[in-house]
Parts: sequence; structure tokens; C-alpha cells
Amino acid sequence: QVHLVESGGGSVQAGGSLRLSCAASGVTWSSHSMAWFRQLPGKEREGIGLLTIYGQEMYADFNKGQFAISKDNAKTTLYLQMNSLNPEDTAMYYCAARYGFLGSLRANDYTYWGQGTQVTVSS
Repeated sequence: QVHLVESGGGSVQAGGSLRLSCAASGVTWSSHSMAWFRQLPGKEREGIGLLTIYGQEMYADFNKGQFAISKDNAKTTLYLQMNSLNPEDTAMYYCAARYGFLGSLRANDYTYWGQGTQVTVSS
């Protein structure tokens, strides 16, 4: 049973940074592709970046180095480091997973989802 729990969201001022965590159970890095998504108010869920089962990092085109994915092998935890945040980054952030290789950031391609963590950036 795959279970994903995000944490680390909160309120931050523009220009600040946050690191989100996704504690995953029922997955292994070599068998599940994992990704971060966000959903801005009134918008569809959009992919930020993913980590494939081969350890490759892939990012959405809008990410110009602002977001970075990393992992903790020992804890099966996925992280999203977010820098230079601005109010347009205010959103609910989600962790997602799918068994097998996936090079996609389409939300429909992912099977498992966490409950999300809210990030609010004030100007």
C-alpha cells in the first residue's frame, strides 16, 4: 500500500525559500517514479519535476532553477527545495508516485497522491 504524506508548507515572504518533504511508504526508488505537482487557485494541477526510477531528474519548462528535487534514500523521503518564491507560487503542493518508469509530468499518469501541503507567499 503506497502512502504519501507531504509536509513543510506554510507562509513565507516573497524572495524566501521553503523545503517541502514527502514521506513515502510502500515505494522504493528503483520501482516508483515520483513527482511534485502544484495547483494554483482556480488552475489545473501542474507538474513541477519528477525523479525517475533511474535517478534522473526532470523538470517542467517553467522551472528555471527555482525548484529542485532531492531524496533521502534511508528515509524514502522526497524533497522539493523552492527558492526565490513569489506570490505567483502560492498553491497547494502535492507529491505523486507511480509504479515503474515514467518521464511524464501529466497528473493523470500518476496513481498515488498525497493530501497536499499549502504554500502561501506574501509580497
